[in-house]
Amino acid sequence: MKKILLLIMSAIALQLNAQTITNYTTADGLLSNFVECIEADVNDNIWFGTSVGVQKFDGSNLTAYTTADGLVNDNVKVITSASNGDIWVGTDFGASNFDGANWTTYDNTSGLNSNQVKGIDEDANGGIWIGTNLGVSYFDGTTWTSYSSPDLHWSGVNATAFDSNGDKWFASPLGGITHFDGTTFTPYDTSNGLLSQFVTALLIDDQDNKWVGTSSGMSVLDASNTSFTQHTRMYIMPLPDTLNPVVDIAMDSYGRIWTAIYVGYLAEGGIAYWDGNQWEDFHVSDGLVGPNVRGLVIDSDDNVWVATSTGVSKISAIPSAVVAAEIATFNLFPNPSNDVLYLNNGTQNIQQVKMYNNLGALVYLNDNKKQQYKIDVSSFSKGLYYVNIHSFDAIIRKKIVIN
Repeated sequence: MKKILLLIMSAIALQLNAQTITNYTTADGLLSNFVECIEADVNDNIWFGTSVGVQKFDGSNLTAYTTADGLVNDNVKVITSASNGDIWVGTDFGASNFDGANWTTYDNTSGLNSNQVKGIDEDANGGIWIGTNLGVSYFDGTTWTSYSSPDLHWSGVNATAFDSNGDKWFASPLGGITHFDGTTFTPYDTSNGLLSQFVTALLIDDQDNKWVGTSSGMSVLDASNTSFTQHTRMYIMPLPDTLNPVVDIAMDSYGRIWTAIYVGYLAEGGIAYWDGNQWEDFHVSDGLVGPNVRGLVIDSDDNVWVATSTGVSKISAIPSAVVAAEIATFNLFPNPSNDVLYLNNGTQNIQQVKMYNNLGALVYLNDNKKQQYKIDVSSFSKGLYYVNIHSFDAIIRKKIVIN
């Protein structure tokens, strides 16, 4: 294991509407400027996946891991942080799990249905779902279970997402998306209203809307699974091109959807976020380190980290204008908390309070309309939680840590 002390920061800081974009490259200690994937762990360390290994950035130091340390292969395609702090890394030669001290490898001889890993996701119970070119393999910590064609499309699984019922949704490279309720597999494709069969990313928001990234833009399937809404111009391309191929999707603590977009034949790309009414985008002219965007992740402070083929950009947290005016009136304490959370609002009744764990599972709901709440969290697992406070005209989202 190699540790690189980040002594000299040659990052470029640019002001963008009061926001700062900071860029990191090999000059700052990155293993490679071509960062294929990016992740934030439960402690807000940022992990970079490259073709020559993986790195952890704690804000000051970069720590590199390669096959010499136990990584299955240095050409990293996927990184996922589990709720217990473990890091899962996917390659074309299997997957590796890092518990903070040791690397453990899983391949087609030890549970995976294929070594070619395309996505790794964790469900609300801590189960790991590894998408491959042949389907998906589920690991409960002891036993592996695999699903493939004809239940899933023959092209495999890029990503797995989970709705509030615990149902599984699978994204296929060539076959749309598939809903699995534990018994039945139901496909959704262009015949149902999906923009394209070529699905690249998948995210389910707090309202059970499915945000489906495709080669032609974003399709949003509603909570009832009956209607699609389309977004095809999230990032403004030079005319006459309007194609918005989605590379990655993430959601910040305000509930805003962020997406990474890249058009290979134009060598043009950037990121954009949906504020509920319109899309706002960022590109090289705004300060991003490069146009070939490979992925993005959002840390617990709502900083957006963007992986590109020419380095990494960090966009400082962008506040929500809608929420900013109201958020000061709400008080949620103590933070961190051990047993009881107190929530109060001195101006008007709160309409509803919802609390989600770091995996997006609903763990608390209160529909009583009042100004003060006392929430018992003594039985909750340690970790990061999101509290949705519903007022008359907005949803205020706050982060809370339970020790």
